[in-house]
Amino acid sequence: MSKSGLQIHRNFTFRTILLLFLTIIPNGETVGVNWGTMATHQLPPEKVVKMLQENGFLKLKLFEAEDRILEALIGTDIEVMLALPNSMLQIMSDDSKAAASWVDANVTAYTYHGGVNIKYVAVGNEPFLKSYNGTYLQLTLPALRNIQQALNDAGLGSKVKATIPFNADIYNSPDSNPVPSAGDFRPEVRDLTIEILHFLSINNAPFTVNIYPFLSLYGNDYFPIDFAFFGGTYKPIKDGDLTYTNVFDANFDTLVSALTKAGYPDMKIIVGEIGWPTDGDKHANIQDAKRFNQGLLRHALSGEGTPARVGVIDVYLFSLIDENAKSIEPGSFERHWGIFEFDGKPKYELDLSGTEQEKGLIAVEGVKYMDKKWCVLNPNVKDWEGLADNIDYACSLSDCTALEYGSSCNQLTAEGNASYAFNMYYQMNSQKRWNCEFSGLAMVTEQDPSYGNCQFPIMIDYNSSSSSFLDLLVAIFMGFVVFLCLE
Repeated sequence: MSKSGLQIHRNFTFRTILLLFLTIIPNGETVGVNWGTMATHQLPPEKVVKMLQENGFLKLKLFEAEDRILEALIGTDIEVMLALPNSMLQIMSDDSKAAASWVDANVTAYTYHGGVNIKYVAVGNEPFLKSYNGTYLQLTLPALRNIQQALNDAGLGSKVKATIPFNADIYNSPDSNPVPSAGDFRPEVRDLTIEILHFLSINNAPFTVNIYPFLSLYGNDYFPIDFAFFGGTYKPIKDGDLTYTNVFDANFDTLVSALTKAGYPDMKIIVGEIGWPTDGDKHANIQDAKRFNQGLLRHALSGEGTPARVGVIDVYLFSLIDENAKSIEPGSFERHWGIFEFDGKPKYELDLSGTEQEKGLIAVEGVKYMDKKWCVLNPNVKDWEGLADNIDYACSLSDCTALEYGSSCNQLTAEGNASYAFNMYYQMNSQKRWNCEFSGLAMVTEQDPSYGNCQFPIMIDYNSSSSSFLDLLVAIFMGFVVFLCLE
């Protein structure tokens, strides 16, 4: 072999080895996840944090500062985005001392060597959402300024940045030219948004946005289903020299265009929420959720980026665990975004590295459940008078979203619907015997009434020891009262 041929061979071999090496060694980029806690029966935070570590989640977004969760995160390497809710924007906007106090209690108190790795503070959650009718428009920027100033004053400003998670409805493309390159911020909030962009820029903070392709499908019966997913077969959309094969890229690049028109073409973008629900709607199921989330991870972590911006996309999956107490005003699917069930069991396999290996998620370990008891319609009852009212009552105070059209329990009989409603009320009220009455229509059984894909859950239980102790105290007290009466 000639010297030149040998050199070409060596170069080819080196490149081959390098590419192989890069496929073996992680690039350091990881996906984040949102952890919401609007549930009636919650897993112990320390168990959830252990599960996060075992699955390799290194980025976490919290919707509120909860001491038990922050304490469970102490000593971990998990990077945290800590939020304050919209209900606090007024006081944070009006009172810089209140902002300083909040930062001191929830950020400074945990940000020490070996403490919690807090990287961002999310000021509000989608405060410019159209449905809020401008409620938070004049509060958001002052609150952002006060929080960032409090971080600076605490000596944390160089490593903890304040940001605002916006809904994707803050920008759009005109109907006359509905392509990403025509994207801009909504006219009624554009000037205020540019002020916020300026503040974020001078503080080296990211722009955070929540993008939900599922909602494009949910809100429009004519939306092409395949365009909601990655790697679909729907015909591409052309925008000049750029080609779009999925709605996420089109949405993301509409934001890129809006930022460019505002004078911030290179601002870092974080996708603060993105995911797919598994129940509560005809398009919400485990198969589609797995397809979407796995496609998202492959796409986001590949480094290919979108047509208008190359690079790894920083995303936080929505969400970690189902929340049975969330508002269902937007839709019944709201309680089913989790990649884990309410009890910390994975719903489906998901490779968080984005390489789509057949790799399962690791469940929360050592979960305690209530007794194996269910509340169902009493089959011996002949008179069903008042049944509909009792079902409505049970569902209004529990979670019957699985009974909705197209959902996992939609095929139950009328008797099955009643049993599901009664059981959810019974379970969410911790199996107290008086919560399985329903005017004599219900009974407790030890036979699991689950049917096919429709599961009748038993709630998790982490208060049994304290409840038993309380019951013991009550029994002792009542015994003492009886003793006194006998005397």
